Amino acid sequence: MSVRRLAEDQFQPAGFSFNAENAAWAEATIAKYPEGRQQSAVIPLLMRAQEQDGWVTRAAIEYVADKLGMPYIRVLEVATFYTQFQLKPVGTRAHVQVCGTTPCMLRGSDGIIEVCKSKIHHDPFELNADGTLSWEEVECQGACVNAPMVMIFKDSYEDLTPTQLEHIIDRFQAGKGSDIKPGPQVDRVYSAPAGGPTTLTDPDVKPAASAKAAPAETVSVPPSNAAKPVTSTDETNAALKTPADGKTAAPGGEEVKPARKSAKPASDEIKEVISETAAADGAGKAPKAPAAGQPSLDDKNRPAAVEKPATPDDLKMISGVGPKIEGILNDLGIYTFAQIAGWKKAEREWVDGYLKFAGRIERDDWVKQAKALAKGGEAEYIKVFGKKPR
Repeated sequence: MSVRRLAEDQFQPAGFSFNAENAAWAEATIAKYPEGRQQSAVIPLLMRAQEQDGWVTRAAIEYVADKLGMPYIRVLEVATFYTQFQLKPVGTRAHVQVCGTTPCMLRGSDGIIEVCKSKIHHDPFELNADGTLSWEEVECQGACVNAPMVMIFKDSYEDLTPTQLEHIIDRFQAGKGSDIKPGPQVDRVYSAPAGGPTTLTDPDVKPAASAKAAPAETVSVPPSNAAKPVTSTDETNAALKTPADGKTAAPGGEEVKPARKSAKPASDEIKEVISETAAADGAGKAPKAPAAGQPSLDDKNRPAAVEKPATPDDLKMISGVGPKIEGILNDLGIYTFAQIAGWKKAEREWVDGYLKFAGRIERDDWVKQAKALAKGGEAEYIKVFGKKPR
């Protein structure tokens, strides 16, 4: 995907704010998210800002960021990543998005693009002379059977010919785009065959009555056992008169021992899972014995452990370290950024192998992150990486 940048300064408005209707909508949308997760509303708020102004301005990005308590860079990342956001001014009356992927291309999208070049502008994302029209080529829009097609704002226009698109563009240019009915521009309903149904069209033809299935061959079952389930479980064993909690006498005088269950109770299994996945707080706990393939705890390359300080560093500030990993590191006697910052290559490889990370420590550059955090905390981290630690 090509690099997407904001429009030049001369196109950027001085400010942005939602109108009254959109402001109320934004508050209601934010309220749908759980406490602490309101930043998840960033995409719908950016979309509403685009619908209000036609495109996403720098001022709109900063407005949404302030409203959600997010750094500007985070909202900028969202706006520049998703191509649904227009970062430059688009036509005020129509922005034509032409599908150019394989089905539409095979059905003539090249001719549709040529119409846009001749009627709007030779280049995509450029306005016509009046500033009312613009166009771009996009990926599949989900109406392959109706190819070729375009979308104008939220409406799709399908089964197009170049002549039909010329007419549609002319109507939008004249401010009468509502005269054109969205959907297929030929005689069909949605994706049904053009001209109407081609099967089951004779009202006099009725489905043939299905022949009755021959009765299944019956199995000879003695009357005394008919309809009785075949089972040997204790719960349905007639020989047992009491619950299977001890020795039970059978009619013949023999002891019937309760069946031995091999499966563990569900509660025990849950406890085992919790105990395996919960992060240890590191206080006085010894690390677990390494699994097969893990380096030995007695290896000379294992990083030196320290006693737990009164205030351990929050190792979760390092990208790639979550609560579980922090607990394992604490079990190994690793509590501070300074320890991680001082790891040599062999020590990094030992920890990487112990955690079964397959190179993640190097990819995420834990040492560089730890050095920044040890030197100046969050402020130094932002200075080095241009963003807040996780």
